[in-house]
Amino acid sequence: MTTPPPQGNPFAQGQQPAGQPQAPYPPQGGYPQQPGQPGFPQQATGPYPPVPPQQSGRKPSFKTIKNIVVVAAVAAIAIGGFIASRDDANTAAVGDCMHRGSTNNNDPDLEVVECSDAKAQYVVLAKIEGSYLTQTLASSKCEGQAKDFQYTYTESGDGKDFLLCLKDYSK
Repeated sequence: MTTPPPQGNPFAQGQQPAGQPQAPYPPQGGYPQQPGQPGFPQQATGPYPPVPPQQSGRKPSFKTIKNIVVVAAVAAIAIGGFIASRDDANTAAVGDCMHRGSTNNNDPDLEVVECSDAKAQYVVLAKIEGSYLTQTLASSKCEGQAKDFQYTYTESGDGKDFLLCLKDYSK
């Protein structure tokens, strides 16, 4: 013969029929976490909050670095060329002062400077558009535009051909 199960309130807590020992139950949620177990963050052991894990940094490739360097070099050359050409003879206007940067007569390297600058050597009396291949033609054109000119400067081949009629600058 078998004995029937004990009857009573199934919701009663802590009450066991007399004579049966109370069995301990495992804690809710399974087993406690082991510190440093892979895949789980480490629990704080001191009064400070835990340090977040470092993100894995991806190193840029050689190709990416090379492309950045090439773009930077091209930009630097373009900016340098623009700055260098801002004060060339082709930007000169009537009344501007000029400085001769070279002793070479074929390429005097004229640049625009402030008239208050100690480097100012010449003043522009006239700027005439067009190509003037001979010194005689340039001089006769300057005589018609600026009677008291002393020097002529012609530039051609850079898109715009022009003639500058210059004289010594005196302060």
